[in-house]
Amino acid sequence: MEPTLIVYLTFAGLAILQAVLMIWHTVENRRFSRSRMRERHVGRSSAKVTLFAPCKGIDEGLEENLRRLLCQDYDHYEVVFIVESDDDPACEVIDRVMSEHCGVRSRMVVAGLASESGQKVHNLRVAASSISADVEILAFVDSDARPRKEWLRRMVLRLGDPAVGAVTGYRWFAPSRSSLANDVLYSINCSVGLLLGPGGYYAVWGGSWAVRREVFDSLAISRAWRGTLSDDLMVTRLMHRAGMRVEFEPAAMVASPVDNTFGGMFSFLRRQYIIGKFYVPWLWIGSLMAATVATGVFWSSMAWLAVAVARGSASAWIPAGVGLMLYALGALRGWIRQDLVGTYFPELREQLRSARRFDIWAGPLAGLVNWFGLFGALLGRHITWRGTSYRLFPGGKIQMMARDDNEKPTIIPFPRLESPAAKSDRSLSWEKVG
Repeated sequence: MEPTLIVYLTFAGLAILQAVLMIWHTVENRRFSRSRMRERHVGRSSAKVTLFAPCKGIDEGLEENLRRLLCQDYDHYEVVFIVESDDDPACEVIDRVMSEHCGVRSRMVVAGLASESGQKVHNLRVAASSISADVEILAFVDSDARPRKEWLRRMVLRLGDPAVGAVTGYRWFAPSRSSLANDVLYSINCSVGLLLGPGGYYAVWGGSWAVRREVFDSLAISRAWRGTLSDDLMVTRLMHRAGMRVEFEPAAMVASPVDNTFGGMFSFLRRQYIIGKFYVPWLWIGSLMAATVATGVFWSSMAWLAVAVARGSASAWIPAGVGLMLYALGALRGWIRQDLVGTYFPELREQLRSARRFDIWAGPLAGLVNWFGLFGALLGRHITWRGTSYRLFPGGKIQMMARDDNEKPTIIPFPRLESPAAKSDRSLSWEKVG
């Protein structure tokens, strides 16, 4: 047997084994999620919660997203909306939803422009510096998330286990229209989301998570955020170092309305993977290796098959068999994933029809785009996030380069680490209370 064929068959075996293991994990995720979502009598908690919702600009479906935060099936909570300036377009929407739901305590904090941290991290640090003493749970949500009514209650109840450091959910993109860019992004995101499941050492996703106040303070999370860009991956690092569990709660899976162009899709993927490379390099490396094996074997099989057929070679059955097996396993995994839409978001089944079909039948294309996103982050360290450009350094520290494309790049000095004895954040803010 030729050495090249031996190498090919070795990697083909690894790709098939990886695909089988991923199907097993997806099946387990579906079992776990259905079991959790079927729970009807999950009790209530009297713990007081502060829910932080940083906002910037007008996200797809923003008003309905924010309205959901003020309609939670929970008795003792307040919502803190955070913006960088009072001329942000989101302020008008925030004012409107607060005035509509006066029965729920809510306020808007204007954090000011960041000078040493990412704008979102800066906003969270400013808002977290004024938490009342009786608050026991801190919850966090992104403005592009649309949580279900019991979202907050289910996360808080999972924090009743002292072994759990944080509870996290994840996003499930809900494309507003059918397009190739939206379908590809939907498929990639579903693949990532279904990596969660039973267990307790996952990454925190900043768009839907909660933590006990005592854990937030004992890990000095606000101080650790200083000079960084990623709020959730920094928390993940702290939780893992402390040996604390990060538990996935299926009821904290949130719909996220989206409508992307190809440029926006690639920009999103590149930003996510560059951030991951600097904050959780082990996870990024593992993802790149797994994607390289799966994508490389499938598409090299297709290339070999095309050449073999063109030449009339008798060896065409080898890449055909490998490619067909990988495609079938991928389609099966996609079908299991999309079967979960009925569990998570039955009301979205019709809206997601096109995206669901794409995920099942066009998985190799989405996998190829995902690989390009992972590989494209290999040498990158600059990203643009919500109009601000950043340069990342090992460990996750950043330099802010420019506020928007119209500004000349202005490098802000590299931030110094804050000592435990440092004074509290001096950033000024003002509040609107509704």
